[in-house]
Amino acid sequence: MAMGAILAVLASLILAANVPVAIILLCHIQKSGSKGLCFVLNLALADAMVGFTVMGVAMDELSQPYYPSQNFCALRMAFVTSSCAASILSLILVACDRHLAIRKPFHYLQLVTGLRVGLCLLGLWLLAAVVGFLPVFIPSFQRDSKHWKCSFFNVFHPSYMLTMFCFGFFPALFLFLYLYCDMLKIAWVHVQHIQKVKQAGLAGSCPPPRATSDMKAMRTVAVLIGCFTVSWLPFFIASVVQMVCPECLPYKVIENFLWLLGLGNSLLNPLLYSYWQRDVQLQLSQLAAALKRRLLFHLGHGRCFPGRDTKALPAVSCLELQD
Repeated sequence: MAMGAILAVLASLILAANVPVAIILLCHIQKSGSKGLCFVLNLALADAMVGFTVMGVAMDELSQPYYPSQNFCALRMAFVTSSCAASILSLILVACDRHLAIRKPFHYLQLVTGLRVGLCLLGLWLLAAVVGFLPVFIPSFQRDSKHWKCSFFNVFHPSYMLTMFCFGFFPALFLFLYLYCDMLKIAWVHVQHIQKVKQAGLAGSCPPPRATSDMKAMRTVAVLIGCFTVSWLPFFIASVVQMVCPECLPYKVIENFLWLLGLGNSLLNPLLYSYWQRDVQLQLSQLAAALKRRLLFHLGHGRCFPGRDTKALPAVSCLELQD
């Protein structure tokens, strides 16, 4: 029951964090026509799907005792795996897009077209569906377990999980690290060059805007690398160890702690990637300010004039006092 409550709260937070970001990104893309933001939008949608599918797992946990069928468990975990795979692949696409923007700034608009973005997103979701639903179509990848709980280790065969980790996650992790480390190297070279110019007395007393921007980019890239690695790497390493040596590490530790850490990445992604976008950050602050004004209006209306009939004049007076 406790695990179900934790999953329900985490899934609700993931949905609450990603849905507003997805709506704001969609509106911003329609206004600006930015193709690169489509990858960030896709990341928010994939993370929102993670929250939606995890909510189903939370309902199963809260419905104890519950005895689902093997096919139902396989479908449940296939949806969870597909959404997590889509989130990780979306992170890779965002990294590729930003790496391309830094390495090929003058050819970026010619390379990143609407058709290519659409094909990349279509291939991403097809690959995520194949990764997640492969055990559904190949029964040999399923484990015949009579245990009531739907979980990775009760539903999926170790051979499937080992294949998915070694040929899916770890190459994706290395590609993610390479792309962002290369961007970090470029930003560091820019900072070093600006420092040399400043020491030579050619830049004046104030640091140039480019230096401040590069320093901020370096910090942001470092945070992105750290959050993704800390979130998912312990889960996948522990899962591989558990499959090779089941007695070395109990799978309940992986499911109850390390898996939650990985799911937390879907909660951090909208905060990190929306913070990187100034326009998205501004629209989020405006949305929060509008909600705060409406909340203060309703609270102030009920507190200032309790028990009176609703009239226009008291409402305006209360709002003016709060302003």
